[in-house]
Amino acid sequence: MTLPMRTTTSDTLASARTRRPLLRSAAAWAAALVVALAAGACARLAAVDSNALWKIVDLRCVPSQQATGTPGQCTAVDLDKRYAILKDIVGRSQYLLIPTDRVTGIESPLLFAPHARDYWADAWAARRYVEKSVKRSLPDNQLGLEINSKYRRTQNQLHIHIDCMHAEVSAALARHAKDAPGEWRWDTLNGNRYRIMRVTTLMQAGNPFSLVARDNQNVEAMAMQTILVTGAGAFADKDGWLVVNSGMEVDNGTGSAEGLLDHACRVADGA
Repeated sequence: MTLPMRTTTSDTLASARTRRPLLRSAAAWAAALVVALAAGACARLAAVDSNALWKIVDLRCVPSQQATGTPGQCTAVDLDKRYAILKDIVGRSQYLLIPTDRVTGIESPLLFAPHARDYWADAWAARRYVEKSVKRSLPDNQLGLEINSKYRRTQNQLHIHIDCMHAEVSAALARHAKDAPGEWRWDTLNGNRYRIMRVTTLMQAGNPFSLVARDNQNVEAMAMQTILVTGAGAFADKDGWLVVNSGMEVDNGTGSAEGLLDHACRVADGA
């Protein structure tokens, strides 16, 4: 980064001995500024490049993990399970699970390939990073995972948001805590229509992608869907999970459930 300097009459008349320290000082200041701004590079990149997340994972995090055993810019990289965890620049506790394979998003047929990863189960396990950020354990029904539709995202690499839930949304979903597993039920959350299913696993038959795809069996239909997952109760292993789905084709539906997450994680503060 080059910082332009204005030349004044006093600069011109100054001696070389006087100018050199000033120039060295300016160069040192500019170098420090470049270092400070590096942390914001991801934000600028994401604003102009819909492949920014993919580039971070594929060009920085994975090579670092392979070469040094450390995840580089990411929080974690699992080479065997083929995903990375990246701290999002938005929010105090928001993380993203990002495949290390090229998968565009919720509409990708690769999600239904015979050996596709159980990304939702992996993302649920990664909720520990949220709890680490807020320095406390949270009930499973106060934690959530979410993926946006093709038309409500900025990045063309699949990423599952991992963060806290809004307290009022968790309270509204509590009425579904004892729903019979495997049955969709409609409800209104935050002004939008969603269908909600309680499941006892996030893998195989309970994989949220597969559940939603049963009624959206082509790329175009899946591209309009959003999915959120949260614990049906305080202990998901016992209580199960709630799969929350809406689509842009639904009356009062939506292509994004991200608004049900709270990137300020106020539940961690008792709010």
